[in-house]
Amino acid sequence: MKTTKFVVKVNRPGNLAVQYVQRIDRTPIQTTTNRRLALIMGRFTAEDAAKAVQTSRCTPELVSVQALA
Repeated sequence: MKTTKFVVKVNRPGNLAVQYVQRIDRTPIQTTTNRRLALIMGRFTAEDAAKAVQTSRCTPELVSVQALA
């Protein structure tokens, strides 16, 4: 059975590479450019991470990923 999980994609102006949230247990939240290293999480956790990352300089976006349960 497949379930829908999410990763948080972060777009920063002036940065050509798209970044994904890698860890949320540290301040500031760690990001990576490798999507395979991105943290796959549930919707509510992903929304919390997106709110924590959101600033005037970067725009977070939830991206759905089909994960095997």
